[in-house]
Amino acid sequence: MLIRNRSLRKLTGGLLTVPRKKKKHHSASQTIFTKLGVTKAQPVRTRGGHVKQNLLTVDYANVLDPKTHKSQKSKITNVYANPADPQFIRRNIITKGALVDTEIGKARVTSRPGQDGVVNAVLFEQGPKTPNA
Repeated sequence: MLIRNRSLRKLTGGLLTVPRKKKKHHSASQTIFTKLGVTKAQPVRTRGGHVKQNLLTVDYANVLDPKTHKSQKSKITNVYANPADPQFIRRNIITKGALVDTEIGKARVTSRPGQDGVVNAVLFEQGPKTPNA
């Protein structure tokens, strides 16, 4: 186990001893790349017996319109920008901060789909008005 933000050597030049062994809760879980597709979640047990829903694929987002302060469920049609990694655009991977096309317009994802189990987004460019909206 590494000691963070600290040298591994003493002032005398000797090695610092690690006070304990590695623990299971020190290891991180595998990264979940949420893709565009029919919604599919995977339950994962976390510390304390809680359960997290990791989204593997998703096709709908809760989109908030900042002008009217109302949110509605909207179908995600495409991922067109992702500041986390340019490769994610081609693979249609949705992460926090990804810019997605929805039925009601372009939106920015504000939740962490692989961790939260839901896609929340904020509308920043209104799309064309649909007759049933």
